[in-house]
Amino acid sequence: MRRWFLSALLLLQVVAFTSAAEQQVLEADADETTATNIQPGAAETDVVQGAQHAWSPYQNGWELVHEAMVEFRKIKTPLYRKTKKQVGLFGSLFQYAMKALPSLRVSAPPQEHVAPVITGPLLEGVKLLQQSADQNNTDAIYLLGQLNFFGNYSHPRNFKTAFDHYYRLASYGNSSAQYMVGLMYATGLGDAVERDQAKALLYHTFAADAGHTRSEMTVAARHLSGIGVPKSCETACKYYKRVADKGMAWYRSGPPGGMAFTPEAHRLSDEVGGVYGEGASVVSSGIHALKASPNSDAYAAIDDVIEYLDLMSQKGDFKASFNLGRLYYEGQRGLDRNVDLARRYFAAVTTMYWRAKDGRAVDQPKPQLEKYASKAAGYIGRMWLRGEGVRQDFKLARGWFERGIKHGDAQSQWGLGMMNLHGLGIPKNVSKATELFKASADQDFSLSHVALGTLHLDQGTADDLKIANQYFEAAARWANIEAQYYLAEMIHHGVGRDKTCGMAMAYYKNVAERAEPLVSSWAEANQAYEDGDHELAFLDYLMAAEQGYEKAQNNVAFMLDPTQSRLPLPSWVKRQAPKPSLLQNSALALIYWTRSAIQQNIDSLVKMGDYYLSGIGTEIALDKAAQCYTGASEYFQSAQALYNLGWMHENGVGLNQDFHLAKRYYDQALETNEEAYLPVTLSLLKLRVRSAWNTFTHGRINSIQDEPSPKKDWSLSEWIANFLQEDNIYYDDVYEDYFEDTITGSDGEPLGEGFDDIDGVLESVIILGLIGAILFLMYYRARRQQAHREAEENAARQGQQQNGGVGGIGVGPAQPAPGQGQAPRGLFPQPGDPDFAGWPAGANVGH
Repeated sequence: MRRWFLSALLLLQVVAFTSAAEQQVLEADADETTATNIQPGAAETDVVQGAQHAWSPYQNGWELVHEAMVEFRKIKTPLYRKTKKQVGLFGSLFQYAMKALPSLRVSAPPQEHVAPVITGPLLEGVKLLQQSADQNNTDAIYLLGQLNFFGNYSHPRNFKTAFDHYYRLASYGNSSAQYMVGLMYATGLGDAVERDQAKALLYHTFAADAGHTRSEMTVAARHLSGIGVPKSCETACKYYKRVADKGMAWYRSGPPGGMAFTPEAHRLSDEVGGVYGEGASVVSSGIHALKASPNSDAYAAIDDVIEYLDLMSQKGDFKASFNLGRLYYEGQRGLDRNVDLARRYFAAVTTMYWRAKDGRAVDQPKPQLEKYASKAAGYIGRMWLRGEGVRQDFKLARGWFERGIKHGDAQSQWGLGMMNLHGLGIPKNVSKATELFKASADQDFSLSHVALGTLHLDQGTADDLKIANQYFEAAARWANIEAQYYLAEMIHHGVGRDKTCGMAMAYYKNVAERAEPLVSSWAEANQAYEDGDHELAFLDYLMAAEQGYEKAQNNVAFMLDPTQSRLPLPSWVKRQAPKPSLLQNSALALIYWTRSAIQQNIDSLVKMGDYYLSGIGTEIALDKAAQCYTGASEYFQSAQALYNLGWMHENGVGLNQDFHLAKRYYDQALETNEEAYLPVTLSLLKLRVRSAWNTFTHGRINSIQDEPSPKKDWSLSEWIANFLQEDNIYYDDVYEDYFEDTITGSDGEPLGEGFDDIDGVLESVIILGLIGAILFLMYYRARRQQAHREAEENAARQGQQQNGGVGGIGVGPAQPAPGQGQAPRGLFPQPGDPDFAGWPAGANVGH
């Protein structure tokens, strides 16, 4: 009985500890003015040194922690996701109209510095945690810090109290607390502490040396960019390698083929066309913008795509069914993976080709059904192989793979190759596995590239290492995380590649950042942002930004950006709530614009220039603004930067006032981005007026001058080469790389695909027909002319004969008959012939 009671206590403690680790209890409690009745001095209670190393289920106060978690579970938190479906024109107009209408609600004037009050289960849970923390329970101390920092369960945030809890726990060597202390020193959140990059690096280094993954990434990112420490590629590579090793171990811990996950990292600004909006940002304008084809679904909401494909699938479109299955199987941001639905859609495709009774193919399948059925069989076999949504069954997996292999499906070849390589349900056969991998790799299947590269890498010879490197590079083109890890290892250790710290570090960094579910808070940040909790989203993005994610750095700066339009809408139209104080930090925004710009984000570099130009978050520094704009304008990357340089030259702000240089930059801005026509044209009109006045008054500013463009005398070969080059540019298909993401038509193919070939054939037929018609007309006209000429000659000869027969005198020599004694003239008259002048104009036709 006593042993049973002890086992029950151990089980309860394990459950409590696991629940505490899974719950991200966020933000700050305990201001002495709140109704929590928590003593602020409790944060300074002494804890025995080294207690975290001697932790046991009998740590003082563990029962109170368990009871607190029970109270927290009584709190119902709203769980919902906003739809990504666009509302359309009328929906947007309705929303604006509703915002413009008065709410007719009467409320008291806003009160500042009102102490938040917590009640109910939240209050009871906090009291229990505080009592446990008074007994030096490390779990309770950490949970109180999390509550005060993140604000879970609607707990009010108090960064000062959160820092006290974290600092107290960090002093005893707790790596998680050290990470949070380092984060708060790095950012100065809520003015809890003064921003101190040296202390931030110190605490992150302590946590990283203790094996804390996020601190390892943070230390690596700081040594890479030189944040609070001199740049060191070797140190950054060392810490990124640690994280990459953990990420690869996590990835390989999954079923055959690796752990499945959906990438969550993205920029919030990209959803609105970039930092400066659609058409003004580098990401959505100019020569570097990524633009989808006119019939692409890149601009469609995922809900609309799913709805359309489902409608076509119900009509029997097997391609739509396959695309739906692939969408649900792979998932994407905003669409969770659903392997059950995926298997259902794949099965709908396979049953159209293989009979359910005997498994034989139908007699007369639809065109291309065989191809899509084999691909669907490969996906179904992969599910049975990995045990996704079904019980893992190697026998069924093999059956589906063999179906797909009969029609050359690359995924089926890889799947059966993995079964032969590892002996999954069948005897090991490395040679057969290699043969299957090669057949699949010939179709550019990245997983087969990795498998073949691994087999050659294990051989170790120079030739095998070279071949392995080629296979890994081929798979890395498809962003395969395992291939990138192998490349990083080969470069880092100098195996088959030259040792290059920068390249190895870049691969390790990419692998570390790709293991998002293990190392980052991207999923939580995106969910909070979609749910409208921007403060919580900001905190999660901030943690990822400190780890070196450029997209997270851009998101943090974008959320903190205070700049608005020069022509803001009146408040009664917008009716937007003011930004919370947490999101009002221009100095922090400049820091993250800078870090994002260091990682080659052009719009962030232009934003830096704006901050230095206007003195936002820092003192006005016109020279730095000009440097930022100049760097962003190199190679015509940013039209906004070119325009800003033109404005600075026009007005003499930070640069020499020069109207001629201003015009040059304005022209380059328009050349870079045609959508800037209106602002550039208006600026040029104003500039020409100012330049004309300056010239009229003999001002000292350099006015606009015409720049003669000397014509180059081209040779015939140069003229032909230039003509062919422009012809190729004109006929280039700029959309051919994006047709894989298009919305399919009723036949399942992307709309517009296949019309190019038809147009080419029709065009050729029309051209040949016109040429034939022209030749026929020319031949017909020549025959008419020849007949008319012969008739005139016959008439003239008869007249001469009649005149000679009557008078008997003046008879000249007889004229030769047509075709006798004359040189053949051919089909067309020669240039010396008297009839030549009339032939081109058709003078004698029709007489």
